[in-house]
Amino acid sequence: MENSVVDLKKSRKMRERKRMLTAYSFIAPNFIGFAVFTMIPIICAFALGFLHWDGNNAIEFAGLSNFKRLLGDSIFKASLKNTIIYCIGTVPLTMIASLGLAIVLNQKIKFRGFFRTVSFFPYVASLVAITAVWSMIFHPSKGPVNAILYYIFHVENLPNWFGGDLILLTLILFSVWKYMGYYMVIYLAGLQGISAELYEAAGLDGANTWQKFRYVTWPQLRSTTFFVTVMLTINCFKVYDIAIMLAGGGDGKLGTSSTVLVYYIYQKAFIEWDLGYSSAIAMVLFAMVLIITLIQFRGQKKYADE
Repeated sequence: MENSVVDLKKSRKMRERKRMLTAYSFIAPNFIGFAVFTMIPIICAFALGFLHWDGNNAIEFAGLSNFKRLLGDSIFKASLKNTIIYCIGTVPLTMIASLGLAIVLNQKIKFRGFFRTVSFFPYVASLVAITAVWSMIFHPSKGPVNAILYYIFHVENLPNWFGGDLILLTLILFSVWKYMGYYMVIYLAGLQGISAELYEAAGLDGANTWQKFRYVTWPQLRSTTFFVTVMLTINCFKVYDIAIMLAGGGDGKLGTSSTVLVYYIYQKAFIEWDLGYSSAIAMVLFAMVLIITLIQFRGQKKYADE
């Protein structure tokens, strides 16, 4: 009897081990890829933030000198300022545009599928192609936008959309146009998950269109809006390719008015080979995104508890 109980326990342990090995075998390829290409580089970047290294000479311990250096770096301050302004402008405008598109294209209108496709197209289109089109449209002397300003509105001092203070506005407008179709799809999914009975009940109570949006649509989209806000914020702080393609010109170099943090990290790491300093900037960027995301999660949790 005792032997049969022992054998039964052994067989159970063997089955559990087989199940665990099977589960780990499915997890292992993804985890190995994550560890090699994401986790280990992140750990190395954190370590490099406290070191001096140019990729050739011996590594030297820097302590907090890389972070102290940030306080006197005017280009870092300008890139931080530009990134924050870009985020403040892009996040709310993209949310408003994508939600507005979703509400309109959720109605039963003609050619709804066509308009949804057209709205989503900028997101999947080649960045090189659409930045070339935007560069021609907003060209200071040959673009149709400035031609309209000059011939119709008689503006004498035509703006340079890719230089000075206007470059950030151009980047914001371009980003809103490119990404609103993607977030429109997310909002469409949220809208289609709202029960029609809620709108019927609101209509019976005499609610108009705005009141239905305020008291039914918007509360039901809180979780969707939270997700969109978090993803938009993270993507805005990571902006690099749009700035390079739209504001970098033919040589891919950004001026101080359009330098963003990720480009400055790239410049310090792979042009000047100041790997320790670039890692310190990356750590500051990581800390900013982490703090903002935690604040957003705290706000969402507080609202959910209410």
